[in-house]
Amino acid sequence: MEILGVDWSLIEQWWMQVVAYAETRWLPTLLVMAAALLVRWLARQVLKIVDRVLAKRTATTLDDHGVKLLHSLANVGAMTWAVWRILGLWGGDQAATWSLAVGVAWAFFPLARFVSDALAALEGQIMARTGAQLGQTALPLVNRVVRFVVIGAGVLIALHQVGVTIAPLMAGAGVVGLAFSLAARDTLSNLIAGVLLIIDRPFQVGDRIELWTAPTETGTWGDVIEVGLRATKIRNPDNLVVVVPNNEIMRRDIVNYTMAGSAIRLRIPYTVSYEADIERAKQILRGIALEVAGVKADPDPVVIVRGFGPSEVRLELRIWISQARERRRVGDEITEKVLTAFADAEIEIPYPKRELLVRDSRGLLPAAVPSSPPRDDL
Repeated sequence: MEILGVDWSLIEQWWMQVVAYAETRWLPTLLVMAAALLVRWLARQVLKIVDRVLAKRTATTLDDHGVKLLHSLANVGAMTWAVWRILGLWGGDQAATWSLAVGVAWAFFPLARFVSDALAALEGQIMARTGAQLGQTALPLVNRVVRFVVIGAGVLIALHQVGVTIAPLMAGAGVVGLAFSLAARDTLSNLIAGVLLIIDRPFQVGDRIELWTAPTETGTWGDVIEVGLRATKIRNPDNLVVVVPNNEIMRRDIVNYTMAGSAIRLRIPYTVSYEADIERAKQILRGIALEVAGVKADPDPVVIVRGFGPSEVRLELRIWISQARERRRVGDEITEKVLTAFADAEIEIPYPKRELLVRDSRGLLPAAVPSSPPRDDL
């Protein structure tokens, strides 16, 4: 039948072919959709029971995040399977393969979120234990990097599913990673050192520490005000903020005066000449130490002979002080009083000097240096 120049019999024939093609596929399609919905509903009911019986009874939030992950995976799995089967029934084999790949990649997003939530829970525990703030830890950066790696792995698996060769991509990623690691070697070293500092906890914000370099006998002294991703900030007694890279801290000796407690032992070296009365010098040192505020009388101050030098006897005063933060004040006050007391007791503190003796018929005599005659041209 032809109406308005259009042969409607051809359209009717085409429609009958479509109906004949679809009538054998509608029922399987409906069954697949029903099966997917049933599986999704059953998974939800089971996970509700698990959440009510197990997850809510524990103090940690990790199992709660695990239940959420299983919810998401059940939804993604049921939907991906349904789309894959329906497209296969209707002859879209290539589209079915792509739908499966998309579903695989999609499943890695809730997995990445679960890993992120787990790291966030771990970060909360570390913050509660160390007292560090969110910006003072390296875990936020680690969290983002791990999420990126998980999602990237899902994308690579999906590409492999559709037949894309991922070996060149992996090789390229390796080259890029190597170049980045070489370019940012110091930064990465500082980040890793920052993570180790937070895990090992040799100090925390508010501690008074000294970073000691043994070979050069130099150190950085002050209060820790921030432990960052790349560096640690220390406020020294001059109220200056010293920024020390974390990898530099890991290579130096860390003396934590706060962690040791309030009372510490202080060692102060002194030298006297060989002609000095050593016992008298020891008595003076012990007496002065007990006069200074902050020095503990129990245990008693101790003075020992550490050794001999070219022109001096080396003594060491060992005392206990009640506040570690007062070590420099106590040492300065004791040394100032010792200088005055040694001068009053005629105990010589040696210093570099040379004495020239001349031997003649009378024996050894001090050499006399004649004064220069006056000059008229001056």
